[in-house]
Amino acid sequence: MAQKDKQPEFFPEAKVFCNGEEVMTVGGTQAEYVVDIWSGNHPFFQGVKTAVMTNAGRVSRFGDKYGDLGELSEVETMDKAMAKKGEEKK
Repeated sequence: MAQKDKQPEFFPEAKVFCNGEEVMTVGGTQAEYVVDIWSGNHPFFQGVKTAVMTNAGRVSRFGDKYGDLGELSEVETMDKAMAKKGEEKK
């Protein structure tokens, strides 16, 4: 049982308002709640799909920003050539 001196007042029929109209009733420690977004106007719950960033999109964005790195075999060839240059300097 809740202690009357230490617990906040509980409102079993607290009203939730969004854009000036009542959207639902919940239980809470305030008589009224004012919210900007709730499930009735949030795009996710409305089924609106937004642009989703995929790995392919990230890779192409990287390629656009830093240029094409070429095929893997070219990169491996460059790595081997750089390793040989490093060994020659020693």
